[in-house]
Parts: sequence; C-alpha cells; structure tokens
Amino acid sequence: MKSRTLWVASTAALCLITAGHSLAQAPPAQPAAPARPPIETTKVEGTDNVYIFRNVNHQSIFIVTKAGVIATDPVAYGRPTGGQTYVDEIKKVTKQPIKYLIYSHHHYDHIAGGKAFKDAGARVIAHKRAKERLDVIKDPHTVPVDETVGNEGRTITLGGTTLELKYVGINHSDSTLVMRLPKEKLIFVVDLIPIGSVPGRGMIDFYPLESEDSIKKILAMNWDRIIPGHPAAGGRQTGTKDDVKNLLTFLQDASAEVQKAAREGKCWDTVEKELKLPKYESWPGYQANMPFVLRRYCRLWGRGT
Repeated sequence: MKSRTLWVASTAALCLITAGHSLAQAPPAQPAAPARPPIETTKVEGTDNVYIFRNVNHQSIFIVTKAGVIATDPVAYGRPTGGQTYVDEIKKVTKQPIKYLIYSHHHYDHIAGGKAFKDAGARVIAHKRAKERLDVIKDPHTVPVDETVGNEGRTITLGGTTLELKYVGINHSDSTLVMRLPKEKLIFVVDLIPIGSVPGRGMIDFYPLESEDSIKKILAMNWDRIIPGHPAAGGRQTGTKDDVKNLLTFLQDASAEVQKAAREGKCWDTVEKELKLPKYESWPGYQANMPFVLRRYCRLWGRGT
C-alpha cells in the first residue's frame, strides 16, 4: 500500500512538472488585429493625388488637382451623414474646392448622399441613362444629375489631371461609367468587377453576356491597377489585370455549366442545389454567393432573359 501511495504521489508530481514546463514553453498569446475604422481615406500608392475613400464596405476615389477636386460616388446609402463625412475627409487632404462629383452608375447604394457635395459647389456628372432613371426614381437622398455623358464618353481635364469617362455598354447596369486615369494607369469600376471573390447580390441586375463583352473591353484598355467599388477580401483596395481575367474565366465557366444544365431541364432548383464549381471553392464568397450566380445564369439559359 505504501509503495502504491508513493507511486501515485510521484506520478502526480511528474504531471505537475510536465504541465508547468509546457506552460512555460507555450508561446505568448498574440493580440487581436485592430479593427478597421468604418471611415478611412488612403492615398493610392505610387500616385501624387489619387485617394480612396472607404465608408465601411463601400469605396470611391477622389483626385486632388491644383484647380480643384474631382470626386466620385458619395457611398452614403443608409448613412444619412455619409456624404458630409466624405466631404470632411477631402477637406482634411486639401483646401481646393470640389468641382465635380461623378456617379459610377445609377444605383443609389453607391451614389446616395451627394447633397454635401452640391452644397460645396460640385457639378454632378453621370451617364445619360443614369439621369433618366434617377429622374424617375426620385430618391430623396440622391442628388439629381447636372451634366450627362453619352455612349461616346467624355474626358475631364482639371488642373493638369486627365480623367476619362468611358461607356462600355450594358453590364452590371445600363449606365456604368469606367473611369480611367491615363497618367496613373488606374481605373475605377464599381460592382461590375469584384476583386478576388465570387459575385453576390449584384448578379440580380446583371447582364451576363454583355458583361463579358464589357470586361473584355476593359481588359483591352491601358491600365495597371483597378479600384473596385468594394474592398476585396482582407481589405485589399486595388486589383490587377490578372484579377479581372480570373473573374472573366469564372463567369464564362459558370455560364457554360448552367447552359448545359438548363438544356437538360435542370433549371432552377436542381442547378441551385446540385451544381458545383470546385475550381472556385476556395474563393471568398463561394458558399454564400453561388446561388445568386447560378440563379442569374438559369434565368439567361433557362428562360432567355
């Protein structure tokens, strides 16, 4: 009995020593990464005067020139003071007046909140179809358009900076403008081209085949970096031509698979429940967003709309 008692005591002591040794060797706990602030303004790396304004998960750009500021999308939908916050952020960077506010397209989840820009003296510019639609919708938080851009596009030159407004056809909307800064080799494209993730709710009003054509036109332009209307996974705010090529391939693959399934009579429910694209399973948004993608392509190949 005595020997058993000694064995238990020795074992317990050894366990305590081992546990203490393990605790001593355990790496210190790493502090959690600080949360990103809801409002953030950053200069685009490699440029002298181009800034990204981010309001939670929406982002836009503004360009500071020696003759004034060109701003885009107020991104204040659902945030009543968002437009003023954006103006305040610009004023932290420069004392130059805001000359222009350019709408990327007519969807007011991006363009609501422009009153503060109008109060600051800005002229609102958008594609002609954006004006037509906004004049009908009459959203109380979205400022009407002052000047329109036709399908031939327009170039704005201010204080030595050139900004090209290009229309590449219907895609995510029928009023989307691609904004290109030729000197900086930057483009700003909202909603049509998400970076590094599976498209989501934006597929609801997406013109699939026309979007592929628009993306090909954008790829043919001379640029190095794209700034999307929403940050990519991990907070990445810019993308590359490879990102855009990957998106185009994804859309083409999804379209081809759904077309085949539709012709076998599997749209809608069977496709949404069973069709998988394993090649893209690692992409952010795959699980949550694939139903939107499949539904839109079933509408195209299953109904012709």
